[in-house]
Amino acid sequence: MTEQTTEVGGIAADRLRSLIERIERLEEEKKAISSDIRDIFAEAKSAGFDVKIMRAVIKLRKMNAADRDEQEFLLDTYKKALDI
Repeated sequence: MTEQTTEVGGIAADRLRSLIERIERLEEEKKAISSDIRDIFAEAKSAGFDVKIMRAVIKLRKMNAADRDEQEFLLDTYKKALDI
C-alpha cells in the first residue's frame, strides 16, 4: 500500500478542499439568509411599508454618526444648489 500525498504541485490538497467546502457551506447559508430577507421585505410591503425607504434606513443605521451627518449635509447642500 502506498502512502497518499496530500500535496499536489506544492498545494496542500486536503487543506484546500476543506477551505473550499467551508466556503460552499457558507454560500448556501448566505443564499438561505438572502431568501429570508426577501421574505421579510415582502411581508413589510404587504403591511404597507415602503421597502425602498426601509433599505435606505438600514443603510443609514449601518453608518457611524459622523459619516451619516456628512452625507446628510452634502445631500442638503446639493439640494439647495439645485433648488430642490
